[in-house]
Amino acid sequence: MPQKPFDEYAEKYDAWFLLNRNVLDSEVLLLKHFLSSPGKALSVGCGSGLFEHLLRTEHGVEITHGVEPADGMADIARKRGLEVMSGSAESLPYADSEFDTVLFNGTPSYIANLQQAFSEAYRVLKSGGAVVVADVPAESSYGLLYPFAAVRGTWDDPYLKKVAPENPYPVEFAAAANWRTTEEKKDLLVETGFIDLEFAQTLTLHPKFSNDRVEQPVAGHDRGDYVAIRARKP
Repeated sequence: MPQKPFDEYAEKYDAWFLLNRNVLDSEVLLLKHFLSSPGKALSVGCGSGLFEHLLRTEHGVEITHGVEPADGMADIARKRGLEVMSGSAESLPYADSEFDTVLFNGTPSYIANLQQAFSEAYRVLKSGGAVVVADVPAESSYGLLYPFAAVRGTWDDPYLKKVAPENPYPVEFAAAANWRTTEEKKDLLVETGFIDLEFAQTLTLHPKFSNDRVEQPVAGHDRGDYVAIRARKP
């Protein structure tokens, strides 16, 4: 996972989410949809622990463990009560069959070898445990808008100003991402051995309007700018 922008701009990352509170709450509700009873749960690439904090304090969903390669992010997450280990998604510093749930929230686009990361999640999950993978799909409106901004190197572009949200995602993070389609992530999960895949989505409005209101998650992956997949280890 490219950690440099996350080390340098950790506080900027949180600030963006708090400026886009309806987007944040919509994404948190999507995670809650698949995390009602997570058991012993691990968040891979937990970042600043913002989502885990909101899940715990506002929805009663407890995620106690995290792994994070960026020291700046990990420090904030620890202050929010997570037990954070330094490490990468491709080599998780945990024992086999240790967790009931493994969460990848917004991280697949920043993981170089996603197949290896899913294999590691499979390894540390107990039999019957679940992986939850949530991210911006490459085929979504955000998935098309962010690479454009990354190529421009700024949101200060005449065309982007017309179509972008009022407070767009920091270009440093957009430039570091490798956006993958939902189909790509689904195929990798199946190849890893996961079964019983379920899909849910949120942020169904155009990005320019996605912060206008909080959305409840809906089934499927055909129109959301944030899509979650839950799959089970046999």
